[in-house]
Amino acid sequence: MKLLLKIVGAVLLLLVLAAGGFYLWASTTSSRLMARTFEIHGVDFPVPFPLSEQERQELGLPDEEVERLATERAVERGKHLVEARYACLECHGADFSGGVMLDTAPIGRLLGPNITSGRGSRAEGFGPSDWDRIVRHGVRSDGWPAAMPAGDYQLIADQGLSDIIAYLSTQPAMDNEVPVVTLGPLGKILMATGQFPLAVDLIQSHDAEHTTYPPAGEVSVDFGRHLAGICTGCHQEDFAGGQIPGADPSWVPARNLTPHADGLRDWSYDQFVAAMLERRRPNGTEVLPPITLVMPYAPRMTEVELEELWTHLGSVSPMPSCQYSEFEIQELDRGAGGRYGRRARAQ
Repeated sequence: MKLLLKIVGAVLLLLVLAAGGFYLWASTTSSRLMARTFEIHGVDFPVPFPLSEQERQELGLPDEEVERLATERAVERGKHLVEARYACLECHGADFSGGVMLDTAPIGRLLGPNITSGRGSRAEGFGPSDWDRIVRHGVRSDGWPAAMPAGDYQLIADQGLSDIIAYLSTQPAMDNEVPVVTLGPLGKILMATGQFPLAVDLIQSHDAEHTTYPPAGEVSVDFGRHLAGICTGCHQEDFAGGQIPGADPSWVPARNLTPHADGLRDWSYDQFVAAMLERRRPNGTEVLPPITLVMPYAPRMTEVELEELWTHLGSVSPMPSCQYSEFEIQELDRGAGGRYGRRARAQ
């Protein structure tokens, strides 16, 4: 009996030591990943973008009036991008003084920083290259990786980013000191094992040139692809959906958006619009987080933007979902819930 107790005790001790060693490794590895520095190509672009020579000639106004008009147009475009297309408010707050990206004790606390000109601003003194580095590459001005989901913003053109900067410059200065990112035990393990990747590691190239101007806001393949770039952070590059890396544990897997049988193949444009604007799926059930977080922005999209987003999703290669079996897909579409229950219905 004593021998058995000694064996059990030894096994438990080994397990505790192994768990402690694994956590120490995860903690050290995650700290190292967060402390790396990156060299990102330098870019420069005007803020605001000036009017074209043709526009200047057609207006026939003094230079100062032309510059004022260029600023007004840039701020208007930037306001639309922020309020309808890029969901900046979700992470940075309604007044841009800071917000919550993720605040779950086991994973960690990721807060969107203050990007106004007030005390505690993380964007104070930023030039175009600094904005490019953080928004399109996920790298802070000191070269360290950031929690910014930069992969979602790869297709923002220089003018689009310039317009957003111009709009932010018109916002009131707000004083707010936002704490830096802190990882909990599970967050450290997830990061160390590659299940909570940083955007800087997901972006294929940090040297690729960015487009200067976005596609014209009209019916075109390029415009649809440009619009859908923001969707890839959750729905993946191929739009087949699946588990969202580093997501809040309460979030369901991202839905398959491709024209596949378990995607949107049997949806109509009107049903897509109903899901975007009314949070209602074809079977009458409501969509679930995290897609609900972007729903407030959809009503501000133009009709052309909604149409072209739908058209682009219908043009991608059909891909099967990786998170559900065919039987579970059928149950989900009937609203039965499958083994995931109501909480895990596809978005």
